[in-house]
Formats: sequence, structure tokens, C-alpha cells
Amino acid sequence: MMLKQRTVLITGGTSGIGLEMARQLLGRGNTVIVTGRAQDKLEAVQLALPGIHTFRSDASDPEAIETLHQDVLARFPALDTLVNNAGVMRNLRLGQSRDLRNVTREIEVGLNGPMWMVEQFLPHLRQQKSALIVNVSSGLAFVPFPAAPIYCAAKAALHAYTLCLRAQLAGTGITVVELAPPGVETPLFRGEFEKEMKGEKGMDPAQLVRRAIAGIEAGKAEIRPGLANVLKIASRVAPGFMFKQMIKLSQLGAKAA
Repeated sequence: MMLKQRTVLITGGTSGIGLEMARQLLGRGNTVIVTGRAQDKLEAVQLALPGIHTFRSDASDPEAIETLHQDVLARFPALDTLVNNAGVMRNLRLGQSRDLRNVTREIEVGLNGPMWMVEQFLPHLRQQKSALIVNVSSGLAFVPFPAAPIYCAAKAALHAYTLCLRAQLAGTGITVVELAPPGVETPLFRGEFEKEMKGEKGMDPAQLVRRAIAGIEAGKAEIRPGLANVLKIASRVAPGFMFKQMIKLSQLGAKAA
């Protein structure tokens, strides 16, 4: 599958991986649509990437997804590619005083969001000659990082869901790809995990997206660049050892605090 001359919708496309994916796909002659919650960030993307199309939408809100579906297909009936990229990653110490709904924010955005998006857009994608769904999970879906427990739970569940989605859509003309990035140099990577990530270097977003595009065009169902592939292998051959390393990394911030 060549990622050229397609109509692509990317959730969470105003920063990080989503923004870089929008940039590279736009440069390859695709019609690219990005969503985000903040209007000022969407406007900044339009200034940075002439030709991009933007819609304000919240991936954690089913009603917003229904509205997005109506608005996007009214303007872009040729939509054939959905990239579920929106996500939230927080440094959470469990058992602290916190609103219960707030605890599961990562699940609402990073798990419920992709499932709702697929469910909403799937009837349309089935009508396309060659459609593509890309779910962006994480290398942490294979070995969790204790400092981000809810994020890891959401990504592990998204990995399982993507396997099932691919199985159910086999033979339909819809390709289902999972992109499981390692740590990437984005605001998310450096935000709440500055202490934990001190001395750790993430993958350059441009390199990640180039590898993702190459993997999709090569027909890979699961793309695990860099350390993400190490985590997948370690989850099979030495899960206990690798998880202990993640525990140590998670405790760095706590010790330094």
C-alpha cells in the first residue's frame, strides 16, 4: 500500500507524532486532515503546513466524534485512511486523592477514543476500494512503565483490540496497522517525566514517521521501531528482567524529588 494520493484523518495532529505524520504525508501528495482540542494549536498547524485541513474535536467525547464524522465526510467523501494518534500520558502515583473520572483520562482518550473512531468511521471505510486504519499504541503496551500505569493499561488494551480488529476485518479490503513507538522526543515524552527520562534520549519524530511510512508501504501489520521492538522481544523471553528495569527507571524521579 502506497501512502500517496490518499485522504488521511489524524487525531491528535497538532503536536508530536501526529503533527510530524501530517507533515510527511502532506509532502507525499496526500490530503491530510488533523484534529485537536485547542483552536489556537489548530491555527498554528494551518500556518505551519499550508494545505492542511483542521477540525476541532475531542477524541474522548463520543458526541464530538459523531459530529466530526458528519463534518469530515461532508467535505472529504474520499476519506480512506484513519490514524488514531490522540493520547494522554501522565505520571500518576496511585492511591492519591483524585477524582475517579480523572484517574482514567488516558483510557478515555487513548483507548475509548480509537474504538469510538473506528466504530463511527468503519461503515464508510468499508465502502472504499482500499482503506487503512492505523492505531498508535506504544512499546509500553508490551512492558509497562510503572510511573504511567493508566497509560500503559490503555496501550496494552489498544494492542489487544487492534489484533482483534485486524482479525475481524481480514479479507474486507481494510488494512489494520499498529504503530508502537518507543520513547519519542515530543512534549509528551519530556512533560511530566523529566526526572525519569533524565539521561534518556527519545527517537526523533521525523525518523519515527519515516519508519512508520516505510513499514506500512512494506505491508507490516505491527511496526515497532527501536526500543519498542526490544520491549516486544523482552516481553516474551525475559519479561521479569525488563519489568524490573522499568521499575528502577520509574523510581528515579521519586528518589530525586
